[in-house]
Amino acid sequence: MNATPSPAASGGAPPLRLGTRRSALAMAQSGLVADLVRDVTGRPVELVEITTYGDTSREHLAQIGGAGVFVSALREALLRGEIDLAVHSLKDLPTAEPEGLALAAVPRREDPRDALIARDGLTFAQLPPGARIGTGSPRRAAQLNAWARSLGLDIETVPIRGNVGTRIGYVRSGRLDAVVLAAAGLTRLGRIGEATELLDADHVLPAPGQGALAVECAASSAALAARLAEIDDPYTRVAVTAERSLLAALEAGCSAPVGALADLLGDGQVVTEMRLRGVVGTLDGTTLVQLSTTGPVPASPGDAADLGRVLAAEMLAKGAAGLMGERAL
Repeated sequence: MNATPSPAASGGAPPLRLGTRRSALAMAQSGLVADLVRDVTGRPVELVEITTYGDTSREHLAQIGGAGVFVSALREALLRGEIDLAVHSLKDLPTAEPEGLALAAVPRREDPRDALIARDGLTFAQLPPGARIGTGSPRRAAQLNAWARSLGLDIETVPIRGNVGTRIGYVRSGRLDAVVLAAAGLTRLGRIGEATELLDADHVLPAPGQGALAVECAASSAALAARLAEIDDPYTRVAVTAERSLLAALEAGCSAPVGALADLLGDGQVVTEMRLRGVVGTLDGTTLVQLSTTGPVPASPGDAADLGRVLAAEMLAKGAAGLMGERAL
């Protein structure tokens, strides 16, 4: 995707201002998007660091509204015209469409799975009795506890906050036996080699949209939105649309114990079907509602959203509604 800069662009057009959180992971993700945007626009891109409430609060995410607290400051900067575009981890975005903003691009997704980083190179099944596993996610806690129970393991999930380095440090220092983090974040930071196991989605479904990035701009910036659309990956777009539609139909937020993953299936060369899986569970893992549906690859985001709503309705009929309040860690 090496677009040739136009004469106007190469002749001194002002840089595009890309808003990002200050964390190492957010900066790495925004740097990747900045490179893509430079290619398609021919314009320089500068990163504008913005501090969000989620970055400064010491409370657990589930108590302050979930991962959506990382988004509002960036969106406000967009609406005020202080930045031209913003990059978010898609799993952090509330499902409601904000007025005045456009989800201009969802670039190709990184590995959506969760990763275990455990002491002594252990896998999940090898953890010792009473192992303490750090996670700030009710979704992870519910599924890890259910998986442990199926293996006859006794574990304790421990709520933690902090950046990737801080969380891994809990294992290195011996305070925890393991932590669970998104594989995509570890990959973008060059630390995926520290994972002792990539957790199969058959055991732990990721957060809706995990591994994908969202590029937003003002809805009024039609020309910019059109250029940003060139870095959109249509397969990623329909997959995450289905996952997020399921989340919205369950009327659950970023902090609810909901996992979802849309897999694109095919023969290795041609994608022919999409399988959507969803799970809701109690924090202790004693109750899980887990269902899936498979059908043709959605022809549009609208069709993908319909698929998510259908699966959500089936999950609600199986009792998922009664599990939505299980959020606090």
